[in-house]
Amino acid sequence: MPTLDYFSVLPEAFLLISICFLLLMSALRARGDGEFSYRWSLIVLFALTVWFSLQCDGTVQRTFYGMFVYDPFANLLKAGCALALFVTLVYSRAYLAARQLLRADFFALVLLSMLGQCVMISGGHFLSLYLGLELLALSSYALVALRRDAVSTEAAMKYFVLGALASGFLLYGMSMFYGATGSLDLNVVVKALSLDQANGTILVLGIVFVVAGLAFKLGVAPFHMWVPDVYQGAPSAMTLVIASAPKLAGFALLMRLLVDGFLPLAVSWQQMLIVLAVLSLVVGNIAAIAQTNFKRMLAYSTIAHMGFMLLGMTSGVVQGSTHLAVGAYGASLFYVLTYVLTTLGSFGLVLLLSRNGFEAEEIADLKGLNQRNPWFAFVSLVLMLSLAGIPPTLGFYSKLAILQAVVDAHMVWLAVLAVLTSVVGAFYYLRIIKSMYFDAPEDTHPLTPSFGVFSLFGLNGILVLGLGLFPADLIDLCTNTMRQFLAN
Repeated sequence: MPTLDYFSVLPEAFLLISICFLLLMSALRARGDGEFSYRWSLIVLFALTVWFSLQCDGTVQRTFYGMFVYDPFANLLKAGCALALFVTLVYSRAYLAARQLLRADFFALVLLSMLGQCVMISGGHFLSLYLGLELLALSSYALVALRRDAVSTEAAMKYFVLGALASGFLLYGMSMFYGATGSLDLNVVVKALSLDQANGTILVLGIVFVVAGLAFKLGVAPFHMWVPDVYQGAPSAMTLVIASAPKLAGFALLMRLLVDGFLPLAVSWQQMLIVLAVLSLVVGNIAAIAQTNFKRMLAYSTIAHMGFMLLGMTSGVVQGSTHLAVGAYGASLFYVLTYVLTTLGSFGLVLLLSRNGFEAEEIADLKGLNQRNPWFAFVSLVLMLSLAGIPPTLGFYSKLAILQAVVDAHMVWLAVLAVLTSVVGAFYYLRIIKSMYFDAPEDTHPLTPSFGVFSLFGLNGILVLGLGLFPADLIDLCTNTMRQFLAN
């Protein structure tokens, strides 16, 4: 119905109007007045979080000629993106203010990236998926370059060039599917593939280009070249923006294209994902050991975690049967939500330790943190244990869910490899803990965050630990959401 059609995009329309209002007010108010923009952005993101959360009610609707999908899967991930950006802004306020970056253009770009994520997550059509992806990407390029110095500009240029290459791969692959099936609608594409009505050679080439483009966007090996440089070169606040919420949107893009659109070709794209996952686990975990920069170490950690997430995507279809799909894809959804929650706290620590004229980016800057602030050290301990996958944190159960899905798909060798690389990866997380608790502090500057930031950081760590002790509800939410996604 037309009313329902427009109702389904009301949150996105509200977000777009909010961005226009923010830009208008920034033009009317005094230059450099970022406090209003900060507060307005928090209000908008909080409202979107509540709005999307209330819409996870099982309703499924394809609107605007199939270009926009309204379903629990989309609303859950949109709520996660809005909440992640809300937390990011709270962590970033003091950092931005100290560097004269608390400006309307930063907040406008963050909200524009949120709009791109919403469009991408709900895309049911090649065109809407690509438009959402590019809106997110262009906002991210600008955010990285917002601080006008040589390091940030270099990182932005690398991000832009490699991002454009990835977009070209993805667009070229989509064009091949359009040529083979005659449609840009994912519903029509999957029906044509199911009936075997398309040229097989073109489809194989198309899936290669699409998977390569997705691998670039997710930052998995061997398409990971931009990740360490961008994470290290961008201001820490911008790094957190691109390291958290976009991972949820990237997972949605992966599901929309490979599962919603190309599920009949699962045998082909699962083999490619296995290669990408293995390379990411090996390259990410081994390269992270050699890093002395904390942000760069977390970048290689991200590559390894994205590889782990891909393991679930490789386990959904076994010998043409999809009976394991709900559990496997639900495990990947659970993993990416866990990763984003933990990443918010990990990069949040960098922001909280930084101050005017000092970037807390080196591992050495974490030495003696327990002597400086025991609460920060304890929360950081929980976060590092979760990233390492050590019980009873949430990261342990997310890894366990992925390993269970891989074993159920009879790929025991892959599960063994994942465990071995995780053991290697545990070294650099334990090294952080050792620095915080057993080394003498090199920086003795007092840590005096605001009560709100102090409480939010603590809540971040408590959630990672609490959900690790009682993970059943979150696992059930992910499983039920994926069951509804696959049913429709």
